[in-house]
Amino acid sequence: MPAAPCFLAIETSTDTLSLALGTGRADDTSRHFQGPGGAQASTELLPQVRRLLADADLALGDLEAIAFGRGPGSFTGLRTACAVAQGLAYGTRGQRHPQGLPVLPVDTLLALAEQARADDAADGHAAPTRIVALLDARMDELYLAAYALERGKLRAITPPRLCAPADLAGWLHDQGFADDDRTLLAGNAFGVYAEALRDAPGRRRHALPTAEALLRLAPALMAQGAAVSAAEALPLYVRDKVARTTAEREGKA
Repeated sequence: MPAAPCFLAIETSTDTLSLALGTGRADDTSRHFQGPGGAQASTELLPQVRRLLADADLALGDLEAIAFGRGPGSFTGLRTACAVAQGLAYGTRGQRHPQGLPVLPVDTLLALAEQARADDAADGHAAPTRIVALLDARMDELYLAAYALERGKLRAITPPRLCAPADLAGWLHDQGFADDDRTLLAGNAFGVYAEALRDAPGRRRHALPTAEALLRLAPALMAQGAAVSAAEALPLYVRDKVARTTAEREGKA
């Protein structure tokens, strides 16, 4: 058994596969893996989980919980992470975990905001008051959510939603987030939608959700009672449409 509760974190909501294993505490180091996501994630995920556990001399049943990025994000990636988290959790059923390991479904945009917060602090920037997480949702849309940053901790202000890139500036103004010095826009949308986002106020930072961010969030979420059984672990899609129709791509609908 590990000296402190350990978590396995799985993040596959973008084109990157990210795994991390550790306590999530600031004074502890974690073991992690990063590689190509998408279709390759399902091939690499389980072998890399086994490698991380072996390197740490841990068994799955020694863990406190399995955290995964539940979305929004890539439909295939979200289903992959959820299915693997459920399968691994069920595989630990026994005397210590009769129902299997607990599972922590974590909002992808919260993990993105946490990674941006950590990177921003490491670069020596003054902490923003709020972080607006922006993830490219394809089809000329963004996934977004806003978080207040209070004493180094993130608190959700708005839930995940869809937004057209050209509407972001107006949405930020409507929310009262137009203070450039206090708002950090973080995500992977700035290059893709550069023209549409030109007038959006706020400092900008490229960031992606990572398993390391999930790991840092896991202890507090566990303490707050956010863990669920494997059967209750579900993806958060926000949008139920995978792709445009041919007519929509050609501007006919």
